Amino acid sequence: MAKLTILGAAESGIGAAKLAVKKDWEVFVSDAGMIGQERKEVLSHIGVQWEEGAHSDRIFEADLVVKSPGITDKAPIIKKMHEKGIPVISEIEFASRYTSATIVGITGSNGKTTTSTLMHHLLKKAGRDSILAGNIGRSFADALAEREPEVFVLELSSFQLDGIVDFRPDIAILLNITPDHLDRYEYDINQYADSKFRVAMNQKESDVFIYCDDDPLILEGLQKHELKGQKIPFSIQHSVPEGAWLENEELKFLLNSEHNTKLNTTLSTMSIYTLALQGKHNLYNSMAAGIAANVLNVRSESVRESFSDFQNVEHRLELIGKVNGVEYINDSKATNVNATWYALESMNNPVVWVVGGVDKGNDYSQLLDLVREKVKAIVCLGKDNKKIIAAFKDVVPVIVETESAADSVHQSSLVARPGDTVLLSPCCASFDLFENYEERGRMFKRAVRSL
Repeated sequence: MAKLTILGAAESGIGAAKLAVKKDWEVFVSDAGMIGQERKEVLSHIGVQWEEGAHSDRIFEADLVVKSPGITDKAPIIKKMHEKGIPVISEIEFASRYTSATIVGITGSNGKTTTSTLMHHLLKKAGRDSILAGNIGRSFADALAEREPEVFVLELSSFQLDGIVDFRPDIAILLNITPDHLDRYEYDINQYADSKFRVAMNQKESDVFIYCDDDPLILEGLQKHELKGQKIPFSIQHSVPEGAWLENEELKFLLNSEHNTKLNTTLSTMSIYTLALQGKHNLYNSMAAGIAANVLNVRSESVRESFSDFQNVEHRLELIGKVNGVEYINDSKATNVNATWYALESMNNPVVWVVGGVDKGNDYSQLLDLVREKVKAIVCLGKDNKKIIAAFKDVVPVIVETESAADSVHQSSLVARPGDTVLLSPCCASFDLFENYEERGRMFKRAVRSL
């Protein structure tokens, strides 16, 4: 029996263990941190041995290693695996070896979760058997261990893509590339961009690569990377010969029959005012999902219905409600500058901006014009706010510091007036004060509801 070591016992590690057991691997799970009781019980239930608190030499007694996305390729433990000739892959790669389902793989610095969730909604509405997994909720391997659908919709992070070898989505979507996680990529945007392009590196000529034609880093990457998949662009700045574009406040979709044999090549259109998702960034997300749905032969009428009744994901520009005439919005998932740029750009009221956390190499200068135009006060939510204060002290008259969601909401309520919007759009990771961005968002919502 072949031996599999899994490094990390979080969502992807547990999922990989479940799938590996079903596929007759001898599995050993090792986590340098502590494993939660619930996860220990899952591992014990499926007969998997585990260790926590440190990695023993037993991890090297393996034919294959599946690593957590949080472990970089440059980590000493991974280098040692390579020196010993033991292949190391991601859970995404591992799961892909055991499915023949159609895969829609979605990546980008921003909009991955919204687009993936919308894509899944489009397919469900059309009566197609699909599962949403990957970097959103449930791991790919965990879902596959339970059953194989017709279509997997996978949200994919750059960390997950770093560990692929042969993974090949039938439809790959690259939404955008903006500075994010640069601390992982030696502060080199080109390394990060290369990581994103891995989503399409194994595609065949029969596969489809959907991309934003307005993104300069994507256009640069297209010149650099030799991709075999059929390229279909989307744009809100100009029309395209095939794909999706914005014209006279309508989304227009046009695909050639080679991509879509069941539909003719007539143009399908949709008014932007009927979209459930508003804002410029969501036009891009809708275009990308709409093209993919058309490639998968989802009827235009079904796409229109799905676009109009879609409910956005939690923690992404989520309206919590109004208190004393002040609107409160939870955008905790905005963990980089570009995501927050889109959030601020979509605000129509004076903004009290709640920002802060673990900085990942942010360049706040990109936000200066928007902040000058829209933000009346800044409430910092983080342990180290020096960089934020330095960036905006000459632009915003009121800046206060807080170290809890409750205090950030209290301070925001003191400065906000009826007609204002309090926007949690942190620009940063959450790990200084919270377990993850979900906990940050939940605690912020709880504090708003207790006002």
